[in-house]
Amino acid sequence: MRRRDSVASVREFVRRAAEEWGPGGRVDDVVLCASELAANAVVHGVPAGRGYLVRVERAGGARAAAGLRIEVHDSGDGRDGVRLSGAAGAAGAVGGEVSEESGRGLIIVNALADRWGVSVRQPGKIVWCEFAAGGDLGSQ
Repeated sequence: MRRRDSVASVREFVRRAAEEWGPGGRVDDVVLCASELAANAVVHGVPAGRGYLVRVERAGGARAAAGLRIEVHDSGDGRDGVRLSGAAGAAGAVGGEVSEESGRGLIIVNALADRWGVSVRQPGKIVWCEFAAGGDLGSQ
């Protein structure tokens, strides 16, 4: 549900998955990005009384060298709330504003993940990021 303490559960869940079949020494990056995406869903993407879904899967197929894909599904207003902004055009904040206390989640995801993006769903959106196991995941 829409509770800030749910983000801690996301971190634990994603850490277990990343340690089991994730991209080598990048577990902390994977967990941090999942945490940021979940926090954004709680704050910006989940209407009152609704929850969000976190999905972890191997990116690039089931082969041993596959990377990891994290998806956060919410039922908010959709893609419009996720924009690029921030210093020097880096991927930025949900809602487009970066303040001293918020708005850095997607800047962090952009810096750490190999790829990230937003997909529309009905209702809401999916914000996702991918981590390659040892190589490039390809173009976005």
